[in-house]
Amino acid sequence: MIGFVRCGADSTMTIMPTRVPWSDKLDSSLGRAVNAKLLESSPRSLVWRVGLRDGSRVIVKQITVRGGAGEDADTRYARETAGLRLAGRAAAPAVAPALLATDAESRVMVLEHLEQRADLCAPVGPGLGTNGDWMPGYAESLARLHALTGPDDAGALPAWSGPTPADAASFLALAGTLDVAAPPGAEVELAALVERLGDTPYHALLHGDPCPGNDLHTATGVRFIDFEQASLGNGLVELAYLRIGFPTCWCAMSVTGAPLAEAEEAYRATWRRLTGRDVPGDLADACAGWLIRGDALVERAHRDSTDHLARVPVEDFTWGYVSASERLVHRLGVVAELARDHEALRAVGRLSEAMALRLLERRPGLRPLPPHSARPW
Repeated sequence: MIGFVRCGADSTMTIMPTRVPWSDKLDSSLGRAVNAKLLESSPRSLVWRVGLRDGSRVIVKQITVRGGAGEDADTRYARETAGLRLAGRAAAPAVAPALLATDAESRVMVLEHLEQRADLCAPVGPGLGTNGDWMPGYAESLARLHALTGPDDAGALPAWSGPTPADAASFLALAGTLDVAAPPGAEVELAALVERLGDTPYHALLHGDPCPGNDLHTATGVRFIDFEQASLGNGLVELAYLRIGFPTCWCAMSVTGAPLAEAEEAYRATWRRLTGRDVPGDLADACAGWLIRGDALVERAHRDSTDHLARVPVEDFTWGYVSASERLVHRLGVVAELARDHEALRAVGRLSEAMALRLLERRPGLRPLPPHSARPW
């Protein structure tokens, strides 16, 4: 998450260097920088709002060597710039800030300065956003982003990486630790799920982390920022965020009922309008894929380091304001419901329902995820 003039995201960070990396190359292409303010950002980058001599403002983002979680800084820089260039294909309204200039030597990109809509910035409580319905605009822009690429773009970005056999094994091991017997066929279904998710040759432009805070609700529509994890794959793995509780996000939320139906239909209608066909793939598979990934229980810096599903029975660790068990119970319930009418996931659905009940028995104080209306802006 980076500081593109979000509501309340204008704090300086005095522990970091404040000198903006404005090179002679940028000076010659964009003009002289006359002031800069360091903004809040993730550990993986430094971000400034920079004023230029002509009175305009831009955002400068520099990828740092810290917090890469498996990828070096040069690789992350190349991935983000490639994602932004692909996103820049969108006709008006745009779906991402324009990439105005780059300086690869310093891993710097200069981006269009964007403003969040002022009417979204009035909080309804400590740390909470407004009660306005932000979901349809988010879903429509997500579909527009996904529809920008196709088979001809293969290789422009890494392919999306789905769950592995090790994830399936960890999920079954968690069931055993919870004293929940796996129904006959569950292991076979999980193996087939991993194979289906890994073998689908889709080429949608995936953001990689479409979380609240990485979606800016501007006067001209929703634009996504922070393309460090951009990839090509099946758009349903990101549409699934709405049902499965925003799995890569610190602010997990629950979307149900009419708001969920409206947002999903906005996505599907937009996709059909742009591509002339229905959305490919299986939403139940996408949700089940997020369920069995233990690394979707922790922030990026701690992924790929341990079996996080195995930690759940021992400690109910927290990421953001939601615990791992609360995230997991929500995901289990979603998959259990979707799998009731899904021939290829029925045993996994029964297993998920039993695991959710067992976790609630062990930890009766678990809370449901906050509703989408309580998103932090």
